[in-house]
Amino acid sequence: MSAAYSILKEVFGYEAFRGPQEAIVDHVIGGGDALVLMPTGGGKSLCYQVPAIVRQQQGRGVAIVVSPLIALMHDQVGALHEAGVDAAFLNSSLGYDEAQDVELRLQTGGITLLYAAPERLNTPRFLGLLDDLYAQGKLSLFAIDEAHCVSQWGHDFRPEYRALTVLHQRFPGVPRIALTATADALTREDIVERLQLQEARLFISSFDRPNIRYRIEEKKDVTTQLLRFIEREHAGEAGVVYCQSRKRVDELAATLAGAGINALPYHAGLDGAVRKKHQDRFLREEGIVMVATIAFGMGIDKPDVRFVAHVDMPKNIEGYYQETGRAGRDGLPADAWMAYGLADVVNQRRMIDESPAGEEFKAGLRGKLDALLALAEATDCRRVRLLAYFGEASTPCGNCDNCLTPPAVWDATDAARKLLSTIYRVQQASHIGFGAGHLMDVLRGKPTDKVTQFGHDKLSTFGLGADLSEQQLRGVLRQLVATGAVGLQKVQMDNGHSFDTLALTDASRSVLRGEVPVRLRETVAAAPGERKRRRSPAGTLPPAAASLDQAAQVRFINLKAWRAEVAREHGLPAYVIFHDATLAAIAERCPATLADLQGISGMGAKKLEAYGAEVLRVCGG
Repeated sequence: MSAAYSILKEVFGYEAFRGPQEAIVDHVIGGGDALVLMPTGGGKSLCYQVPAIVRQQQGRGVAIVVSPLIALMHDQVGALHEAGVDAAFLNSSLGYDEAQDVELRLQTGGITLLYAAPERLNTPRFLGLLDDLYAQGKLSLFAIDEAHCVSQWGHDFRPEYRALTVLHQRFPGVPRIALTATADALTREDIVERLQLQEARLFISSFDRPNIRYRIEEKKDVTTQLLRFIEREHAGEAGVVYCQSRKRVDELAATLAGAGINALPYHAGLDGAVRKKHQDRFLREEGIVMVATIAFGMGIDKPDVRFVAHVDMPKNIEGYYQETGRAGRDGLPADAWMAYGLADVVNQRRMIDESPAGEEFKAGLRGKLDALLALAEATDCRRVRLLAYFGEASTPCGNCDNCLTPPAVWDATDAARKLLSTIYRVQQASHIGFGAGHLMDVLRGKPTDKVTQFGHDKLSTFGLGADLSEQQLRGVLRQLVATGAVGLQKVQMDNGHSFDTLALTDASRSVLRGEVPVRLRETVAAAPGERKRRRSPAGTLPPAAASLDQAAQVRFINLKAWRAEVAREHGLPAYVIFHDATLAAIAERCPATLADLQGISGMGAKKLEAYGAEVLRVCGG
């Protein structure tokens, strides 16, 4: 491991490995296969980059990194170049001559790490290049990033990943390391089977991201709720807002921009050039809020994303965890905020029920949705629930909304029985189903035109729930739909349109008999208090610099301005040059000589040589 420690310090500028990194690096350097589960921001890249460099120095050749996104490849290769590592990528962004040059360097041993998409790796031409290298003993390892994409249970399933089985079959003896930030037990089993990693050593890091504050609230006016959240707590800071539909993305981005927030839309329906421009701006500029579908975000390494918001409920906890994990990669305080409502639950259940998939697969999807809803409805610590889903025991965090403001709980069993009885009597009386709003009007005793038209004001349950608010009943109905005690029925109209109605199921009986208790959180609008930030001459400082004294803050601001210039010249995000934490450490130390810069985290030998003199100049040394 002495070679690995040398690489870690001299190339990457870090004094020590974190968590299980050391054991993983040692195992892969020794030629072992590995499946690595490590949270976003936990340092997965080093787990294959350090072994790749060490094994290349041992004469074992090039490491092939399977990566799903062109933008991610570009930034990771750029970061390796900044650290003095010979790296390259092969993807569709290269012209013919550029691709030929990369292939020549690959054949002549001029590359330490080569990044390629799974589609590229499985072409006959690329496999032929790998065959030649393998015959010469010049394939050091395969790293499969975002490995959950291989699994049908993974939230980002990509069929192209399935073909990666070829690595084990065609290149036996070359170590493989598969890495992901999100995989429950079912997904892990699928990864192992699909990639033939039965003999691989499993490394599971803690899934806990203690710097992220999890907050979930019921939808009321979600646009207003989101605006209040951003303006009060994250004004001028980078964030990501996830929406279910492209239309919603466009509308919400325009609304946020109209409110003075620097917001951009991103979804698969936009022109490719527009998507690239918006992603580049998000990565390279400060304070951009990206409003996006889940098409955005995989592999995004931007460290200073201060919040991730969901205005629609994701499909499962893996997706939620992966997306929220894009906040606070620098380890500094960040927020994961979500608003959800009855319509979210109904829509997700409908999509599952109408899917052409087999019943076993649908049952798995329903189970994953139920787990996410249980997290949303939870009255205990969010973090404990979230970690338990991934098989990790923990204690209350003291930092989520439930820990900071414990919610009151009410027994909704009687309300649930009244609601189910209303659904039954309405359907019996009219022989058709009705939607949630109408059923709640009947139960609450509201004589609307529709209620009186169908004679539902004469039903025995009319007004039986007059003491219940619509908000309370929506919470009850949300729970009943999620647990399958209320089902969805599609009604076809004469004009060709259709709509969903609510109906009883076999699971309704146990609730009606009072055998299944229903307990819900009381919904409140209160949220944890705002975070106070210290102000600087240039406005709000990022958390990394908030504790610096005034002189150091000025040095930090000057360093950031210099870093922005360098990043523009190199065509890279600013954090690839130096993270905020590195700039803050430099500003605090106030270096006068190059020796003063040694030992600062993130200041490797190549960066010290390339930027040391300029850093001293900016600091006034």
